[in-house]
Amino acid sequence: MPNTRRPYPPEFRCQMVELVRAGRSPDELAREFEASGQSIRNRVARGHLDAML
Repeated sequence: MPNTRRPYPPEFRCQMVELVRAGRSPDELAREFEASGQSIRNRVARGHLDAML
């Protein structure tokens, strides 16, 4: 069976984007919240794209 995680809840994803925009680094948040730094960076980029639409 693959070792996959459940998707993060929308509230968690929004909180990560807000924290990065406030100046925290994705890698710092990844260590603190046990999430992937890359997933946080992807979410921030996606949030930026969504805001443009």
